[in-house]
Amino acid sequence: MPVYEYMCDACGPFTDLRPMSEYEEPQPCPVCETTSPRVILTAPNFSCMPAAQRSAHATNEKSRNAPMSVGEYKAKHAPGCGCCSGLKKPSRLQTRTKSGAKGFPTARPWMISH
Repeated sequence: MPVYEYMCDACGPFTDLRPMSEYEEPQPCPVCETTSPRVILTAPNFSCMPAAQRSAHATNEKSRNAPMSVGEYKAKHAPGCGCCSGLKKPSRLQTRTKSGAKGFPTARPWMISH
């Protein structure tokens, strides 16, 4: 939920954590409980967040109304996919010998291929 700023005529500015659906509604002042209107005193800091955190917030906001079930999530995402986290998994390097055999230098050397 975002934090909104409100201005009380008697006590001054205050902030309150409110759902986005209630962004226009006035809130009672925490000190004198007078109904106070919403104001914009500072610039939003959403764009100043790191890209990974901004992506996580955007994903959470998209799924706020209709989150996916586990089955829907598994159908959409393969194990280890990085599409929602913003982190890209480095591709494995593949080498070929003169005989045409594939080699993976980043793979686990103790595992036997099938």
